[in-house]
Amino acid sequence: MKAIFYGSPQLAVPFFSLVLRCCQVVAVVTQPDRPSGRGMLPKPTPVKVLADSKGIRVFQPHKISEIIAELSALRADLAVIVAYGKILPPEALAATLKGNLNVHFSCLPKYRGAAPIAWSLMRGEQRTGVTCFWVDAGMDTGPIQRLAEISIAPEDDAVSLTQKLSELGLWTLSVCLSDIEAGRIFREAQRGEPSLAPKLKPEDRVIAWDMPAEAILNRVRALAAGPPASLRLQGGPINVFRARLGDMKPAHSARPGAVVDIEAGKGFLVQCQTGKLWILEVQPGGKKRMPAAAFLNGLHLKKGDTLR
Repeated sequence: MKAIFYGSPQLAVPFFSLVLRCCQVVAVVTQPDRPSGRGMLPKPTPVKVLADSKGIRVFQPHKISEIIAELSALRADLAVIVAYGKILPPEALAATLKGNLNVHFSCLPKYRGAAPIAWSLMRGEQRTGVTCFWVDAGMDTGPIQRLAEISIAPEDDAVSLTQKLSELGLWTLSVCLSDIEAGRIFREAQRGEPSLAPKLKPEDRVIAWDMPAEAILNRVRALAAGPPASLRLQGGPINVFRARLGDMKPAHSARPGAVVDIEAGKGFLVQCQTGKLWILEVQPGGKKRMPAAAFLNGLHLKKGDTLR
């Protein structure tokens, strides 16, 4: 099969490699080079780097409408889309013969949008998965070729869950490509209650201690891949990468945000609206990630102090 691959970040590279093994890739569409580093020099996307190494034609349009004629002239059988970063207009969708297959990291119709992994964790879901679906004019609303589910472990965060879903997604896409090659094309309508997973905003990072401890922990897990959850300590922002639930017993007279325990070699325990949360790994401004216990060395934090 002749295929066009749409993708941009490192997450998409293993999927691009799979499509290269299974199809004749006639073109790649990826995001434009962006300034990066101290010199702010243009940096290609990881997908472009691989495409260039294979001698594959690369398109980097600011608007897809700029390349519709070129895409149509390729007469590709299908397009595979993984974390491309832009919505395809109807003219681009019509440029392939069989359709445009998107690999999405949730069980559609749940968590349609840009950040399904983060929102699955933020909402405390116990199961998620990968959906390979045929793109239509809506936002992740198209019919399903194949869906696969997995459980979310209590210790999973955005980093570990992304790895698990990537592995599941590669297997799912491989099966889909084999089925499509053999003429087994399925277009099953999405079923169930839809929900949205929009791009995260800066305010989604803020830890508010008047939330339940479990909700704050889910926020830390959801943002572990960065930008991370953040609290304020002694006037400055502190990124939080790892936390753990404490006991659910109410602390006498302790208000949300109060430090109720400090343990050497572990971290500090904070009272939430309900329950308590151990802060275990942090990143102070301008410094590297470190265990909370190491951060506490030399910091004048004591029981009863209140975090803002």
